[in-house]
Amino acid sequence: MSNSLEEVHQSVATDGKSSGFRKLFAFFGPAYLISVGYMDPGNWATDLAGGSQFGYSLLWVLLMSNLMALLLQSLSARLGIVTQRDLAQASRETYSPFINYILCFLAEIAIAACDLAEVLGMAIGINLLTGLPLLYGVLITVLDTFLLLFLINKGIRKMEAFIIVLVAIIGCSFLFEMLFAQPDMHKVITGFIPTLPNKQALYIAIGIIGATVMPHNLYLHSSLVQTRKFDHSFKGIKQALKYNFIDSTIALNLAFFVNAAILILAAATFYQNGLFSIAEIQDAHQLLAPVLGTKWAPILFAVALIAAGQSSTITGTLAGQIIMEGYLNLRIQPWVRRIITRLVAIVPAVVAILFFGDSVTGELLLLSQVILSLQLGFAIIPLIHFVSDKKKMKGFHISIPMQVASWIIALIIVSLNVKLVIDEISGWIENSNNPFLLWITVVPLCVGFFVLLLYIVIKPLIATTTNTVKTHLPHNFKLNFEKIEPYTKKKIAVTVDFSNADEIALNAAIELGGKEAQYTLIHVVETIGAIIYGGNIKDHETTIDEKLLLEYQQLLKQRGFKVKVKLGFGKPYKAIPILVNKGEFDLLVMGTHGHTGIKDLLFGTTVDKLRHKISIPLFILKI
Repeated sequence: MSNSLEEVHQSVATDGKSSGFRKLFAFFGPAYLISVGYMDPGNWATDLAGGSQFGYSLLWVLLMSNLMALLLQSLSARLGIVTQRDLAQASRETYSPFINYILCFLAEIAIAACDLAEVLGMAIGINLLTGLPLLYGVLITVLDTFLLLFLINKGIRKMEAFIIVLVAIIGCSFLFEMLFAQPDMHKVITGFIPTLPNKQALYIAIGIIGATVMPHNLYLHSSLVQTRKFDHSFKGIKQALKYNFIDSTIALNLAFFVNAAILILAAATFYQNGLFSIAEIQDAHQLLAPVLGTKWAPILFAVALIAAGQSSTITGTLAGQIIMEGYLNLRIQPWVRRIITRLVAIVPAVVAILFFGDSVTGELLLLSQVILSLQLGFAIIPLIHFVSDKKKMKGFHISIPMQVASWIIALIIVSLNVKLVIDEISGWIENSNNPFLLWITVVPLCVGFFVLLLYIVIKPLIATTTNTVKTHLPHNFKLNFEKIEPYTKKKIAVTVDFSNADEIALNAAIELGGKEAQYTLIHVVETIGAIIYGGNIKDHETTIDEKLLLEYQQLLKQRGFKVKVKLGFGKPYKAIPILVNKGEFDLLVMGTHGHTGIKDLLFGTTVDKLRHKISIPLFILKI
């Protein structure tokens, strides 16, 4: 299994920092990428509805949601730091392939639903700021694909800096909104006392909780913490856990401030003036100027909305890549992955707007939150199981009180989200012209999801999981040593990828060099983490690849060959030339991928780009 986000894996060094603050600063970043998921456009509608209908009385729900999120995100970070696996990779090692395919499918649906909310949020923000039709704003969001690719190629720290700037824009915008609105601070304080005015308030509270904890954030956080390179001793892991918790606390409290500011803004402007039915983002924007008496209020509101949509869509794409690589061990070109995710979100938005008009955006935002609710339990429950496992966590498993608190939070969140889903489906059935169709499609599907949820709760409790890594390393391939020709080359490099193709490449190299040659086996770790962090990354995937290379080396040394190994990081067509040109080799032997056309677009090419960057002969084998 490859490293999570291999392009940037362990690319940020934390060792050698002279002061505690510098050490802490080195760990800062991942939680800010997480925090944007807690202030995305999907949260805005529930916050606006809560503030306009019930004033400040639901602020305690936001605080409770933030505490829940902080605990769950700390568990996610703990999993990544201790095991060097993200949540998807840990699930792949625990559940059967069939179950993992289903979990992957559900996670991808959640990513698409989240992206739908962010597409609509950005499009609404562009429409409110510039007057551009909503449909055009949706289509413009395709362009942020290229922004993500640009940022990820610049390194994770620059991406984190970009996200922090967007978060700062959102925070500053609502800080000024608070100054314009001048909320009643006494009522703000009393809003943190738990109370539910009526049944409708309970429904809004469920919506707030459901929109707060995002399933893709749990996958993302467990991977992003692996971008830090630190000492993996007991002391080093303990220190990393402490610094990441501080990072999460600060970042998620900023997200809490934004959500609370939206609710307070709605309470101070709409609820105080008798406007109790403001749930649409567009309505809130239009009423800010006349109610607050300043033109800057709606402008800042729109700017914050665009920043929230843009920052959330970047992190959503990273989460999608983590899920695909973790569950399926499948890597495709990042721009292809981004386009696919964005099109899945854009197509339903465009179709809905064309057929039902701009007013449908509120329903689409709510639908996206319901879909996220369906997925939430499938991320939380495995996470709690994993971090409670003494063997998997190597002594850093969570305590019994923490386990109890985690399961209570999981029960609350899952129960509330199940209620939200049941209410929505009941509404669909009541308002449908053909309810029988829903009974034979949607209802059985939800029942199946519930059965799957029970399975992932029970399975780790009744089966002993192993931490073995399933690989397809061909230890038993046959090398044709009897065909060795006289020595012709001094130093030969051979690229390997731990597949059956290595047998062909190694046999070819041996026939050329014989037993007198010096062989160097080259393998490139090409996860997202490695691309972003390069050689600084030291995650589980890198460790496994190093181990497999050493096994190859030992196998060949036992047969009398002189063998060295080299590990590269990032894109193979970039990493291999660097290693080859530094090594002063006489020949490079490598196999071709054997695909052309559309597969080149999906998976990329190596040979064509590499051969122009090396100054030695390249022996290409058709695998």
